[in-house]
Amino acid sequence: MNAQKRLEIFTRLREHNPEPTTELHWSTPFELLTAVLLSAQATDVGVNKATARLFPVANTPQAILDLGIDGLKEHIRTIGLYNTKAENLMKTCRILVEQHGCKVPKTRADLEALPGVGRKTANVILNTAFGEPTIAVDTHIFRVSNRTGLAKGKDVVEVEKKLLRHVPREFLQDAHHWLILHGRYTCVARKPRCGSCVIEDLCEFKDKVDL
Repeated sequence: MNAQKRLEIFTRLREHNPEPTTELHWSTPFELLTAVLLSAQATDVGVNKATARLFPVANTPQAILDLGIDGLKEHIRTIGLYNTKAENLMKTCRILVEQHGCKVPKTRADLEALPGVGRKTANVILNTAFGEPTIAVDTHIFRVSNRTGLAKGKDVVEVEKKLLRHVPREFLQDAHHWLILHGRYTCVARKPRCGSCVIEDLCEFKDKVDL
């Protein structure tokens, strides 16, 4: 895919959704970190229901620690893998309190040192909470990038590097959100809704479906 086509793709995505953002509910970097930690193998809707119960009671690292592991599990038990997620969140809160003054760190190295935080989660926090031009490649972005021809790669890191290299600079800040939303609602896994796609004529997918 050439540079002009990539420019047109993101121009259209921006016209369709001028201010894209995460569908997770949050108001502070710590709330976002918590929501993202809880979101693995869970829907944003399910996470939002759980954090709607949790955040009014505990939305800081110290408050989570004061809640205790059993109290935390009670608030998030509707989410898949909640036992493991609760353990990771408690460990993360302890590190934030003891090493970062209860603040979410702003560097990739410090973020990835937190239990349960990998490259994708770190990218989400850096981009959404701190305004860094990162792209967190999840299954949706990986699919859309390979399917459309935006950035083809055999793994998420390769796709991330290619997107960072090829996405026009003016679109880098919001590219993550445009691509994930496009993959979630239009370029879906089984039967992409090509008939209602705003970039259908620019997409290089060979097996388009008129839905």
